[in-house]
Amino acid sequence: MLGSKIRFMASALLCGTLIFTGACRRGGEAGITKEHADSLTEAVMRIWNSGALDLVDGLYAPGYVRHHPTPTDAVDLDAFKATVEANRTVFPDYQLVFDEIIIHGDRLLVFARVTGTNTGVIEGRPATGRDILMEGIYIYRIENALIAEEWTFFNLLSYYQQLGFALNPPTPPDR
Repeated sequence: MLGSKIRFMASALLCGTLIFTGACRRGGEAGITKEHADSLTEAVMRIWNSGALDLVDGLYAPGYVRHHPTPTDAVDLDAFKATVEANRTVFPDYQLVFDEIIIHGDRLLVFARVTGTNTGVIEGRPATGRDILMEGIYIYRIENALIAEEWTFFNLLSYYQQLGFALNPPTPPDR
């Protein structure tokens, strides 16, 4: 388990670094100040931790896109708000904590923890009552002082295992 966690974090860090450094080579906006980064990340945590959806329109760019390891990306602000609401329904005590923030050009690289108790239906499965702890990385691209794009990296296998879900590989078709 520890080995898989270390491999996941190393992979996520490598992917994040490639996205982070490659994207920062583009010209454009001057760097983000620490004060602005702190303001953005505090507001993001308020949105996720208390469902403060009224903050979304003033914090995220109209063309915002969220890239996530699940099959569906949030491709506009309404989809993002629906994602927050869905997470808070499944995990009413959902808590997002940003442990470290690295600023580089128009990017924020954030090391994060998410905790919560599953009390709602998730992916058609009944609530488990189990607690989760996920650690991951967020990368935010800032444009005109707003969050324009986001990439999230979390170990979804660990998430499903913590919920007690059995993951079975597909059965190959008969030949």
